[in-house]
Amino acid sequence: MVLLCMVFARSAAMAFNRYIDRAFDAKNPRTAVREIPAGKISAASAVLFTLICSAAFMACAFFINHLCFLLSPVALFVILGYSLTKRFTPLCHIVLGVGLALAPIGAYIAVTEHFAALPVLFGCVVLFWVGGFDIIYALQDEEFDRSNNLKSIPVFFGKKNALKLSETLHVISAALVIYAYFLGNFNWLYLLGVCVFIGLLIYQHTLVKPNDLSRVTLAFASVNGVASVVFAVFVCADIFIL
Repeated sequence: MVLLCMVFARSAAMAFNRYIDRAFDAKNPRTAVREIPAGKISAASAVLFTLICSAAFMACAFFINHLCFLLSPVALFVILGYSLTKRFTPLCHIVLGVGLALAPIGAYIAVTEHFAALPVLFGCVVLFWVGGFDIIYALQDEEFDRSNNLKSIPVFFGKKNALKLSETLHVISAALVIYAYFLGNFNWLYLLGVCVFIGLLIYQHTLVKPNDLSRVTLAFASVNGVASVVFAVFVCADIFIL
């Protein structure tokens, strides 16, 4: 049920994002190939898909436990509402981070039906990690966003300062993941995972420069994807093997 919640929540958020941003996507050369502006999927179909996935998410949460069901509308509000935030605040990247930060907290509640400090701490790790790499991703659309009155950290601070802020958020994320070692009484496998995770954070910042965005996709998708999976493997190994 937890995996189904993840699938339905992400699917609802992505479909709603595509629906809400369809007019901007059609004008942006980078996103004009997306399904709605390309005519592959109708706007009405995207709305229907969002409603179905949202309902399925809440239904799955109901069958997990009472607290998950009560909190499911809050989670939907955050992950769907994110798509609207770039219209009025450059903190949209942080809102995205909050949405994804709910994942470790929600997974813990699904298993235990109560809150605890460690999953909240991991949620904060995710918040700053996601916020940092979403700023990097937004660098590609800085000129488009500025010309269409959309808000983002690159628009607000400029590319150079946006990258510095991204680095700062990732330093905070790295510090929190180290602190989690002490709070969670982990062992050496966790520390090894931390080293890999922080190393990949540093590596992605060597790939992107204010005047060279050619490797943003590598930094955003590939490096972060590897970092999350590798860190998860080491954490699970630390818990279940040692």
